[in-house]
Amino acid sequence: MRYVAIGDSFTEGVGDERADGRLRGWADRVAEGLADASGEPVEYANLAIRGRKLGPIVDQQLEPALALEPTLITYNGGGNDIMRRHVDMAALKALTRRVVRRCQQAGVTLIVLAGPDPTSRIPFGGVVHHRGEALTADIVRLTDEAGLTFVDMWHDREIRRPGYWAADRIHLNPVGHRRVAWQVLTALGRPRPDEPGPLREPRRSLTDNLVFYRQHVGPWVRRRVQGRSSGDHRTAKYPGYVSISPDPGRLDR
Repeated sequence: MRYVAIGDSFTEGVGDERADGRLRGWADRVAEGLADASGEPVEYANLAIRGRKLGPIVDQQLEPALALEPTLITYNGGGNDIMRRHVDMAALKALTRRVVRRCQQAGVTLIVLAGPDPTSRIPFGGVVHHRGEALTADIVRLTDEAGLTFVDMWHDREIRRPGYWAADRIHLNPVGHRRVAWQVLTALGRPRPDEPGPLREPRRSLTDNLVFYRQHVGPWVRRRVQGRSSGDHRTAKYPGYVSISPDPGRLDR
């Protein structure tokens, strides 16, 4: 199997750091789960880059992904678009339709994901939630029309609990990434690890909220005002294939 993941920080794995500081993330965990289930190595590439809006994901990642001649592609995007002040929802739908069409032409199995909903804990969350609902509804219609597998994390109520999220309240923590991998492997009909145990929900004080705004919201606003992105000058972590060998039990760690 040759598996390529395209997307933004969600797919890159931000929030799920290994002990050495490298990112893991749900897509890495899916590649590991596929290798463990088959007992054979999986060739895996991850072209996702944090901060990318949907246009650059499709324009800059889709064709390089197809050039790798994968058997499986996972695709997610649009989260950074719906958090901006202005967003063209029709354009987002057209971009996803383009991904679907190109993967069908190439004969590649495509799995489309909707990212989890962080909006209950972020500023202007109501506006973002409304846009996310509209974007997810469009994706449901497109994937139904094309007969594609759709993994809907946006409506996964369990993952909305605070215990699945990193300190910035936008990205998932390791347990959250593990849950997404669990859902994708389930959609693929592959064995997956047991569900994570009960989470200890963080108790956030006024001080915690002040730190959140200073360390995360403030820098995000400054980047928007300055026209910068967290992904500026970054490259994909796996632009070409790496071999993922079987290691039973790994997803439980």
